[in-house]
Amino acid sequence: MAGALQIELVAADRVVWSGEASEVIARTSEGDLGVLVDHAPLLSLLVPGVVMIKPVDGAIVQAAVGDGFLSVADNHVSILSEDTWLLEEIDEAQVRHELSEAEANNDDEARHRAEVKLRLLGKAA
Repeated sequence: MAGALQIELVAADRVVWSGEASEVIARTSEGDLGVLVDHAPLLSLLVPGVVMIKPVDGAIVQAAVGDGFLSVADNHVSILSEDTWLLEEIDEAQVRHELSEAEANNDDEARHRAEVKLRLLGKAA
C-alpha cells in the first residue's frame, strides 16, 4: 500500500511484528517519538518503554521493549531491542513475581524490565 510505513519490531531471538502501519510511537533517549509516513531519516537510542504501532489493517499493536535502537529511512522503521514482549504475551501475575524476585535480589535490570511490562499492562487497561 502506498503511503504506509513498513515496520519491523525485532527482538534478539525473533521478529516480533512486521507489517504496514500508519504510525509508530516509541520512547527514545530524547523522549517519546511519533513516526508518520515520510518522516525524516533518523537513528535513535531506544529506552525501556512502550511501543505502539497503528497497523494499516487491524488492531493497535502494543509492546514493551528494553534498550535498543530505532531507525527510520525511506518509510521503513526498524525497532531493535534484545527484550521485546507483545501485550498478549505478558502475564501480570508472572510479571509481579519477576518484580518481587528482582527487588529481593537487588537486580535493577530485571526490576526495570518488569516495570516496563507492568506499564504496558496499565496502558492497555
